[in-house]
Order: sequence, then structure tokens, then C-alpha cells
Amino acid sequence: MSTSQKHRNFVAEPMGEKPVTDLAGVGEVLGKRLITAGYDKAYIVLGQFLVLKRNQELFQEWMKDTCQANSKQSADCYQCLHDWCEEFL
Repeated sequence: MSTSQKHRNFVAEPMGEKPVTDLAGVGEVLGKRLITAGYDKAYIVLGQFLVLKRNQELFQEWMKDTCQANSKQSADCYQCLHDWCEEFL
């Protein structure tokens, strides 16, 4: 599977205070929706990812419900967080 440059950049370094729009699959529109829902930082989305026990189906459903992400956007975000966890947790 190929990954986007945004994905590779995110997974390449610790998360710190990265904005939610740094996550693969999250652009300006989804970013604004996530911020409105209280998820302004990537680490807050990571927290939700971990609460959902890193389950792809549950995470993608959460993204759909929270910010109307489509299946590609939510899959890209899931994969980004999954790969980040493999690298840093």
C-alpha cells in the first residue's frame, strides 16, 4: 500500500502539538468539523483511536459520525494513526 506524503510526514516524528489537519485524510473541511466537535489536536484524535482499541471499523464509524468523513478519508486517518502507534508506542 502506498501512503501520502502527509502520512509519511506525520509518522516520521513524535506527535507533540500537531493540529488535527496534519493527520492523513483530514483536510480543511474535516479539520474544521473535528475542531468544532472538540478535536483540535492530533493527539486528541489519537486518544479516541486508543479508546476504540485501535479497531478500524469502530474508528471509521466514529469519524463518519463525528465529521462526516468518507470511507477513504477515515481509512487514511486510521492508517496514519495505526502506523504512528507502531512507530512510537
